[in-house]
Amino acid sequence: MSSSTPDQTFGAPPLALLGVEPLRAALEYASMRFMNKDALPAGDGHPVVIFPGLATDRHSIGPLKAFCEQLGYRAYDWGRGFNTGPQGDVDEWLDELSRHVCELTAQHDDSVSLVGWSLGGIYARELAKKLPRRVRQVVTIGTPFAGTAEHTNVAWVYRLVNGQKPALDEALVERLRTPPEVPTTSIYSRTDGVVAWQACLNPEPLPHVENIEVDGSHCGLGWNPTVLSIIADRLRQPEGAWQPHASAAAH
Repeated sequence: MSSSTPDQTFGAPPLALLGVEPLRAALEYASMRFMNKDALPAGDGHPVVIFPGLATDRHSIGPLKAFCEQLGYRAYDWGRGFNTGPQGDVDEWLDELSRHVCELTAQHDDSVSLVGWSLGGIYARELAKKLPRRVRQVVTIGTPFAGTAEHTNVAWVYRLVNGQKPALDEALVERLRTPPEVPTTSIYSRTDGVVAWQACLNPEPLPHVENIEVDGSHCGLGWNPTVLSIIADRLRQPEGAWQPHASAAAH
């Protein structure tokens, strides 16, 4: 686990890593199909809302949603279809998303865990800041909250689906880098071919945040067996008694 906040001198991942993303993701998916889930901790039934990455929808997070349901959680995809990125004013858009998540989980008295993949993790972190009494924890997967568009290989995808490049002024960059007040886990890979791993690191030392390194592609992190095992362990953390993951403490 890194011992400091990353600086901004790093760039996007090498294109060679980006080029092998589809193959690596397919191998990770195959590994998930043979994963032994019997030894994983059972869930307590609290709601889990899962947010997809840029230019993806409920199909990409379907395996993760099914996994959480198999463990015993009430899992929901974000319910907004294709993720094109925030539309219009960012705060107004996030306020509406916050209301939507509250409506989605209104039938539950338990607090909610938010899990976000890539850009979806930024939504999860920002919603936790708006709903600190409703959210119990946040888990992000390959989410570059501590970077900018220059630290990814997908700025062109954002422009394609959203009609413009990401607008990140200095104040917004600093805000996104700041973690929520609830327990927050960032899962990242140094061999991520889409986002720079340095952009996925929470600042340290903070007792309620952690960074956990795994070996995986960006496009396959949502069904990577190691990632799934970590998510199972994080979701089972009792509310109010969260403890860092063993892998985070080992880095």
